[in-house]
Amino acid sequence: MPTEKFDFRNGDGHQLAALLDRPDGPVRAVALFAHCFTCGKDNKVARHIADGLKRHGIVVLRFDFTGLGASEGEFANTTFSSNIDDLVAAADHLREMLAAPAILIGHSLGGAAVLAAAHRIAEAHAVVSINAPFDPAHVTGLFGNRVAEIEAKGEIEVTLAGRPFRICRSLLDDIAKQNLATRIGALHKALLVFHAPTDDTVGIDNASHIFTAAKHPKSFISLPGADHLIRRPSDAAYVANVIAAWVERYLDTAAEARSDSCADAALPTPLSIIEPAKSEMPAD
Repeated sequence: MPTEKFDFRNGDGHQLAALLDRPDGPVRAVALFAHCFTCGKDNKVARHIADGLKRHGIVVLRFDFTGLGASEGEFANTTFSSNIDDLVAAADHLREMLAAPAILIGHSLGGAAVLAAAHRIAEAHAVVSINAPFDPAHVTGLFGNRVAEIEAKGEIEVTLAGRPFRICRSLLDDIAKQNLATRIGALHKALLVFHAPTDDTVGIDNASHIFTAAKHPKSFISLPGADHLIRRPSDAAYVANVIAAWVERYLDTAAEARSDSCADAALPTPLSIIEPAKSEMPAD
């Protein structure tokens, strides 16, 4: 089924550009994907993982955070907290248009964002991080020796991956006050941590910290030979296949819990048997 393009509004009223990847057959579940810092919904790992998951009957919503790609807003005004708010807005939109996301997936800083946002998306039963930092402040390493300049001037332009970005002190202030360990410890959702041992951007020790902070159920999968951006399509396909197999147990558990708690009430249609419906979203 062709990828659907549409926009939705975040809490600040900005239109955020999104893509919905639907399987051709019945839908098992709905997933929400968060891209890496300064990346976007169209980057390779997002595309390849979404394509892999839809082959397993999983709908994937991926979108550009505020100020990136085709989304409105100024990137300079965004923070880690605003990324979390964007994720919650995306989940709210999914809830209205199709079904709330049962799976939250994040790559790099997007992985930290889904871990921080999970408590605000009650219907999510499973969270997946891919090469994610344990501390969002890790991103300041991308600014090199210019952190002091950002703090002194309030806003400067930096070059990241060959592209210019305006970075404000508000970003530094926001990530400095984040406590991801507390969020991970209180996740109350199944967690799957992917990390490449040779990741030279976000070291493997971050995966260890995330895994240690989390309570069961939790799983770790190594990505030997992969780089931070998961550039090889085969690595992204592997990630998608593992997510699809791993999450099956937690989707079934959630369905059983709903059945037990609502035995005498009318139940919503289980995600595992949602049939493809004509979208209310604008077509390409």
